[in-house]
Amino acid sequence: MKIILRADVENLGVLGDIVEVKPGYGRNFLVPKGFAMMATAGNIKAFELERKKLQERMEAIRGAAQALGSKLEKAEITIQVRVGENDKLYGSVTAANIAEALAAQGIDVDRRRILLDSPIRVLGEYPVRIRLHAGVISEVLVKVTPEGRIAEEAPAVANESAEEAAE
Repeated sequence: MKIILRADVENLGVLGDIVEVKPGYGRNFLVPKGFAMMATAGNIKAFELERKKLQERMEAIRGAAQALGSKLEKAEITIQVRVGENDKLYGSVTAANIAEALAAQGIDVDRRRILLDSPIRVLGEYPVRIRLHAGVISEVLVKVTPEGRIAEEAPAVANESAEEAAE
């Protein structure tokens, strides 16, 4: 099934591309969400008339995402967690925890946009990537510290293992 993209879609293409997708993906997701339209002769002509307006809207969205990204680059998040013996975490730090910490700082980010390979299970500092737009990925520093202690008191051994885990 051939479609015309009306927005940038990650791993598929950018605004204006004519791409081939599986019928179910196009019919059930891309077209109803407004990300694409069927690639017929009439739709191609209509799209060319609409292209400038769509590009301006996409540039505005991308600009807002880049502004939020620069704000995120400056932010540092400290999440305090309960720990047991040998500074072992009870549970883990997930994308939802990071989203809550960002919201507390006045930065609203959906938890599904936070790119964690796996939950954080060790004390330390972690660079966490956040996908704000199809082409805009920002990084924020997340510090996981034990509850009731100041970050400087956290053991140096945990920071070394955190750096190894991040690599």
